[in-house]
This record gives sequence, structure tokens and C-alpha cells, in this order.
Amino acid sequence: MAVLHVTQDDFEAQVLGSPVPVLVDLWAAWCGPCQMMGPVLEQLAEEQPGIRVCKLNTDENIDLALRLKVDAIPALIAFEGGQEVARCVGYRPKEALAEWLADIGFLA
Repeated sequence: MAVLHVTQDDFEAQVLGSPVPVLVDLWAAWCGPCQMMGPVLEQLAEEQPGIRVCKLNTDENIDLALRLKVDAIPALIAFEGGQEVARCVGYRPKEALAEWLADIGFLA
């Protein structure tokens, strides 16, 4: 499944209302580590059809980023059943991201 770009307008439907676990990447175009995270998330989205991977541009959705209490990017927030279950901040290579997702029960 491809990475889904969400905004504050569809966040509730696409993330909080999702029937599957969701990983949201909060990012900005000017952020180098955010740019590095992009291909990792693209691979993850293709390899793990059991989770939804979304990207939320913090510059274009400042109110939602503030509501989510994001103070550093890239921020990865895991949601399940409409609730935040975990978060991490900073670039993670694919193997480290997969390990974190397995630790929180998103990957087998």
C-alpha cells in the first residue's frame, strides 16, 4: 500500500477512524532527517500491508501538530483504535524502525 498524505481535514477519518494500525510521520520539507525518512516509510508501506502509513506536513497543518504536542521532527506516532500507542522522534533506518514497530506490536 502506498504512503497516504493526510491533512488536519481528513486526519480523523484516515488515522483515528482506521480499522488497521496507523503510523503517522510528521515532517516538513525543509527537514533533512525528514527527507531521509521518506524512502524508509515508502518501503515499509509496500512491505507491510497490515498497517497504514501516513505523512502529515507540519508546516501545512500547524494546528494539528500542536494538538499532537509535536515539538521535534521527524516524529513518528503510532495509532491503534483511534488512540496514540507510541511515538519516537528522529530518523531511524529501516531495520531500527521495523524493530520499534515490532516492539509496540505493529509487526509480527
